[in-house]
Amino acid sequence: MIVASGRSHRHVTAVADHLMQALREMGCKDIRVEGLEGGDWVLIDTGDIVVHIFRPEIRDFYNLEKIWINDDIEDQRASGTVH
Repeated sequence: MIVASGRSHRHVTAVADHLMQALREMGCKDIRVEGLEGGDWVLIDTGDIVVHIFRPEIRDFYNLEKIWINDDIEDQRASGTVH
C-alpha cells in the first residue's frame, strides 16, 4: 500500500492520471480507479499494489497510516518481538 498527498483537487487527479499512464506503459492491464472525479481521495488498485492519493485535509481525517501502524505493532506484540 502506498499513501501519497496532492496539494489540491487538480494536483491529486494529475498525480493519479500520470501514475495510471506510467502503470499502463509498464504493462499493467487491470487497473481499477475510484474517486478520480472528486479529487479528494483517489484509490488506484493494480491487484498487487493499492495507491491512495489524498488532499492533505482528507489524509489527516482518515489517517490510514495510523490504522496500519497500530496493526503492525499489535502483530509484533503478539509474536513477542515488541516489548
